[in-house]
Amino acid sequence: MPRRVKLAVSYDGTAYAGWQIQPNGPTVQATMEEVLARILQEPVRVRAAGRTDAGVHAREQVVDFADAGLRDIETIVHGGNALLPPDIRILSASAVPETFDARRHTTEKVYRYFLYLSPVASPFLFRYAWHIEAPLHLDAVREGLSHLVGEHDFTSFRGQGCTAKSPVRTVFRAEVAKHDVPGLVSIDVAGAGFLRHMVRNIVGTVVNAGKGKHFADHVGEILRARDRSAAGVNAPPCGLFLWRVSY
Repeated sequence: MPRRVKLAVSYDGTAYAGWQIQPNGPTVQATMEEVLARILQEPVRVRAAGRTDAGVHAREQVVDFADAGLRDIETIVHGGNALLPPDIRILSASAVPETFDARRHTTEKVYRYFLYLSPVASPFLFRYAWHIEAPLHLDAVREGLSHLVGEHDFTSFRGQGCTAKSPVRTVFRAEVAKHDVPGLVSIDVAGAGFLRHMVRNIVGTVVNAGKGKHFADHVGEILRARDRSAAGVNAPPCGLFLWRVSY
């Protein structure tokens, strides 16, 4: 009997050209579809809550697909993880209403970006955090982020090649936190949806504030400029995780 299946998936994006299928390298979507097709013995097209870019990771990506319902849910999880490469894992699976859409029905997506503040890079964190040598004033980072909360035109933080019809997005919250690992800091940005490279461009801009390259309240001026050249560098993809998706 036809059904729709929802998966929670986790992956290390280092080896992939992003989530979405494309001709210039291996992708998470293509890898998953190939494995699911082998298990289910039918073609599978997977939809995701968010299309992560090359080198970006996911602690919790949510995807859905339709199939004929010939394999039980447990087989999809266990069989999938047996065939998938070790940098992609299916965390859970469930049958959902046919109308469910992993992308369109999202109410909140949280992206978490990791920074590693140290004179020397860590050989254990370089795949998962942006190493910053210079002192970083977290109060300035925090204040800079505060200017971005709410509904705004985020053209200044919109990446090249973005195909979104509107640059207006709503950021629910933007926060900084320290972690137990000395020097490890994270920036969380939560919202209903994001523009291409938006979070990485935000991080690059508030890091400039934290380095003292401009005042924290200048982030608000950058936002109002609606000009990508006014914002900071595009932070490296290695530090970015799709952290949580809510429905």
